[in-house]
Order: sequence, then structure tokens, then C-alpha cells
Amino acid sequence: MQTRLLDEINARMNEFLAASPAKDLEKNLRAMLAAVFSKLDLATREEFEVQAKLLIRTRERLAEMESRVAELEARVKAK
Repeated sequence: MQTRLLDEINARMNEFLAASPAKDLEKNLRAMLAAVFSKLDLATREEFEVQAKLLIRTRERLAEMESRVAELEARVKAK
């Protein structure tokens, strides 16, 4: 019974907010923020994660190449 009462209160609050100017204000604010964010040329989370993984692989490859160069330089000095 208590759950039913809470559900009814929640439903009435949602109806009230949907009919109030606060809902229009929220909708307008979201539209304005979406327009601003679209102009900022931001990366999505997925794009960011792909670039982060690429950077990690690039750093690993660089470390490998640095060690190979050091090894080759050591060989040249030994000769």
C-alpha cells in the first residue's frame, strides 16, 4: 500500500512538472546547451578512448624502438 501511495505521488509530481514552466525551461536549456556543445567540436567518449589506446600502443612501440637503437649503437661502438 505504501508503494502504491509513493507511485501515485510520483505520477502526480511528474504530471505537475510536465505542465509547469520548469519543463519548458529545462527543454530550452537542454537545446541551448546542445547547440553550444555542437559548436565546440568536442570528441565523444568513444573517440577519446580510441585515441588513448592508440597513444599507449605508440608509447610502447617507441620504447621498443629506443631499446633497439640503443642496442644497435652499442654494437657499433663495440666494433
